[in-house]
Amino acid sequence: MSQISARLPDELVTALDEAATKLHRTRADVIRQAVEYYLDDFEDISRAVEVLRDPADPILDWETAKHDLLRQH
Repeated sequence: MSQISARLPDELVTALDEAATKLHRTRADVIRQAVEYYLDDFEDISRAVEVLRDPADPILDWETAKHDLLRQH
């Protein structure tokens, strides 16, 4: 496992310590989990942007989708 270091504003360190205390975790555990969540979200958002930029992907018309959904009920 690699070790890294980073500089954080004092307010962020305070919030980090409070979260770690409430979760009964170490700073490192909270940071590791936060980075994992961020990277998962980043991957999802990157994929969504990629799909939106694809000119071959059909565009969803909200009015048509709403009409179709309301018609089903």
